[in-house]
Order: sequence, then structure tokens, then C-alpha cells
Amino acid sequence: MNQNIKIPFVDLYPQYEEVQAEIDMAIADIITRSDFITGPTVDKFEKSICEYTGAEDCASIGSGTNALVCALKALGIGPGDQVITVGHTFVSTTEAIANVGATPVFVDVDEFYHLDTRQMRAITGAKEFAPTNLKAVLFVDLYGQTPDIDSIKKFAKDYDLKVIEDAAQSFGSEYRGKKVGSLVDLTCFSFNPVKNLGAMGDAGAVTGSKELIDKVRMYRDHGRKTKFEYDTVGYNARIDNLQAVIVQAKLKKIDGWLEKKQEVCRRYTKQLEGIVKCPKEAPWSKHSYYVYVIETPVGTRDKLQAFLKDKGIATNIHYKHPTHKTKAFEDGTSLPRTEQVCDNILSLPCYHTLLEHHQDYVINAIKEFYAG
Repeated sequence: MNQNIKIPFVDLYPQYEEVQAEIDMAIADIITRSDFITGPTVDKFEKSICEYTGAEDCASIGSGTNALVCALKALGIGPGDQVITVGHTFVSTTEAIANVGATPVFVDVDEFYHLDTRQMRAITGAKEFAPTNLKAVLFVDLYGQTPDIDSIKKFAKDYDLKVIEDAAQSFGSEYRGKKVGSLVDLTCFSFNPVKNLGAMGDAGAVTGSKELIDKVRMYRDHGRKTKFEYDTVGYNARIDNLQAVIVQAKLKKIDGWLEKKQEVCRRYTKQLEGIVKCPKEAPWSKHSYYVYVIETPVGTRDKLQAFLKDKGIATNIHYKHPTHKTKAFEDGTSLPRTEQVCDNILSLPCYHTLLEHHQDYVINAIKEFYAG
């Protein structure tokens, strides 16, 4: 083991260093004013998200998971409804569907790890499928790029469905030249600390039309329209002002950070293609690379991960178990591509401050493993 090199999977402190003065000043101001929840600070933050994404309106939320729940509720999704989604995602996607009382309908993924639109159409002809109960499609911008949104919207139009985008991993990504956040009925972001645009705790947002975002705001704040008017059962899902100012400070840097991160990822691909299967960039999408995920030759993933760990290189798996195979959501569905992917994928260190000689160290370690 090389005792001198330690490469973490993520390194968040350099982000803070770049915006430290602004963050520290903003936090001190909030503490001085005792202005911790809602108000002008949140209004300013939501406006900045709209300006960046091109969305008509934005509701900041306490987490990406709560963003999904509030979005589903705002669209009227509830008990007895079916929602098409993927099994290859973080559990919060499916968890949100279940938490509003709806049932996930799992679809396999394509070569970009996205909802396979061909299979999405195929399941509507299955005997066990009840098309009258199908109410929405909740797709995931997995790893930082979008699926073929036009195809999804066409399908949704054919079946009169709502479309929700789980953009937890794709802030800053683009679809056919447009920023993620204004492309479907509602888009849900996560500002978890490790995301492209991260808070220093949990935070999220939903973007969409003013009419729908007004409903999201109601659900995030105990179901009320005004301080004393409770129109429905809601949640305590508000963002706090400390997280809002942290994310807003980082927002000014996001494009530069993503550009540098893309350079790291494309360097990985140039050096590793043919040794492992590297991620593909879809022709319609500008990839923001939330994580850089390789597919290893069958049966080698765990050994490679141990080999890299021994060399001081931290890695991760996104995700080891398909959601439809977990105890919470197992329903007998078979998704061959998803299940194969989960057995073989590995996420490499990938951040905008990853030094070139550290990139080379990772690349050479992988080459050494497969050469041996």
C-alpha cells in the first residue's frame, strides 16, 4: 500500500474556501437578525434558482426527498395511483411515491442508465397493468444527465400523465440547450452536501409553473395558504435560511466547478475506455457528472474496489441494490439491465479540485489491476 497518497471519494472543503467570506458574512447576518426560517432570505434564494434554471417559479424545500413528496402531492398523486419510475436510483425516488400512497411501476434502464422509454411503452400492454390507475412518470437524471425527455413527454401526453423530474443529481445539466428545471411539470432538486450544488445540511427545491409551485409551498408548510388558513394536511418541509444562503453563495460558482469536473471525467474516459466501460454522454444532454461511474468486467468490481482501497483510493457504488429488489419495495419485477448494472458499477473519485497527478494515480491503478 502507498502510505503517502490518500484520495478521498469527495472533497467538499475547497468549495467552502472559495466562497468562505460570503458564507460566513451571510450566516453571521442571519444569526444577528435571528432570521432563521422563510422570509426575504428564502425569497431571494428562490428567485436566484429561477434565474439560473429558467423556471417560472421555485419553492425551496428542506430536502430532496421532501421535494419529491411535495411535488407528487401538488400534482394530486395519491392512494391507488400508479407512477412509472426506475429501480436503478437512490431509494428516495421510490420512497416518495410510496409515502403519498401511490404504487411504483418499475421500468428497466437503457445504456445511459435512464428510464428505457421503449420498455415504458411496452408495459402498458401487460395483462397485470391497469392503465386507468397510471397517473405520472417520475424519471431520474441519474449520475448527472437527462434521459430523452421529449420521448417521455410524448408518452405522457398519449396517456394523459403528469411528468416529474428527479433532478437530485443534475443541477446545472442541460437538455437540448436548456437548463434542467423548466422542462416538465415539476422538477425536484436536492442540495445535499455531496450534490453538484450542495448545502451544509439537507436542502432541496421544486421548480415549475406558479400555479403548481403555490401548491408545493402549501404542502411544504403544514398545508396552509396563510398563517392561519390550513387548507390541507401538509408537512414541515421548509428550508432553513442558513442553508439557503450557503447554496446561494455556491450557485455563483457552479458553472465553473462543473466545467472543471467535466474535464476530469473526460480525462478518465480517454484513459480508461476499453479497459472498463466508461459512461456515455447522450447527444441531447450536457452531462454534469454528479458521479463518474464505470462498469467493470463481470465478477471484478469488488476485487477492484478492494485493490483501489489498498492503494488509498476511495470509491463508492451508486447503487449496490436495485430498489425493486429491496425488502421495502420488492414486488417480483425483473429488470435484467438494472440488476446487471448494480452488480458491476463502481464510482471513482470525481471533483473539480482533483489534481491531475491524483487522476493519473487512479487511472494507473485501474490499468495495473486489469493488466495483472
